[in-house]
Amino acid sequence: MPTSQRTVCDVAIVGAGPVGLFSVFTCGMMGLKAHVIDTLESLGGQCTALYPEKPIYDIPAFPSLTAGQLIENLTQQAAPFGPTYTLGQKVSKLVQTTNHTWLLETDQGTKIEAKAVIIAAGAGAFGPNRPPLEDIELFENTHVFYHVTHKERFRGKRVVIAGGGDSAVDWAILLADIASKVWVVHRRPQFRASPESLHQLKQCSDAGTIEMVIPYQLARLEGSDGALTAVHVRTLAGEERSLNADVLLPFFGLSYDLGPLATWNLTLEHKHIQTNPATCETNLPGIYAVGDIATYPHKRKLILCGFAEAAQAAQAIRSYLFPEHVFHFEYSTTSGIPKF
Repeated sequence: MPTSQRTVCDVAIVGAGPVGLFSVFTCGMMGLKAHVIDTLESLGGQCTALYPEKPIYDIPAFPSLTAGQLIENLTQQAAPFGPTYTLGQKVSKLVQTTNHTWLLETDQGTKIEAKAVIIAAGAGAFGPNRPPLEDIELFENTHVFYHVTHKERFRGKRVVIAGGGDSAVDWAILLADIASKVWVVHRRPQFRASPESLHQLKQCSDAGTIEMVIPYQLARLEGSDGALTAVHVRTLAGEERSLNADVLLPFFGLSYDLGPLATWNLTLEHKHIQTNPATCETNLPGIYAVGDIATYPHKRKLILCGFAEAAQAAQAIRSYLFPEHVFHFEYSTTSGIPKF
């Protein structure tokens, strides 16, 4: 979309991750036209940017599908409603106009006037927590990667995976049959992963397809001319090991930044937006938050919970925009897809 262009829509959706895309569908089912804005150049949020080939197991009716497949399905599901996508732009301003609509402006000058806004921005802008290793930047994106987008890149490689969370455990299991060697480096025997994943990790370790390097931490990298040749690890007692490796995958989580969103006068709690769980409404009239960015008592950060919140927000927005109309809810099996 050219800069400085101004468009009008029913609902502006900030964030094109899975919950943002499903919000297009739920708004469409309410007869509301959506305009989606995201800082990334492609749809899908973290699913596309960080782990498109990683299997997801908790989407109803899909025993397993990759994150990339989930985004493709959600995009197709939203397509009949003709959403407008503005990608590669950050919403820098959000102000209420004199006619009680909201005006969003991006860092590239695009202006969107919306009757309501759904914030589905995950936890804001994200980036990896980098390990404090000297000269690590010399190997980044060639031998050091903070996420896996194409697992075939590591076929036949000697891979060191560092970390103790779900990402470290899951990718160790997934790469065990692809890489020629996989080490898992962690500072302690306990991992923060699902019981089933830990069971599979132990099976791989017992079978010899994964070598556990515990209790060790990353110490330094060895290589020349931008080519990694070894990852050195060290215990707290000072004992060192050298792992002759081609690739390092440090999975120490992501750091998040709310960016301009923090200045929009929303009620925040630990970098999350407080919402009414019944409607997903924030403290500002016409502004709703769904997915990981939203918080309320007993909130669960699951994609399927975000999907439910998207449906609640869409119905609340319809009532907010058309208070004089009596809305009789219908299931999609009887209502079908509204024509746009």
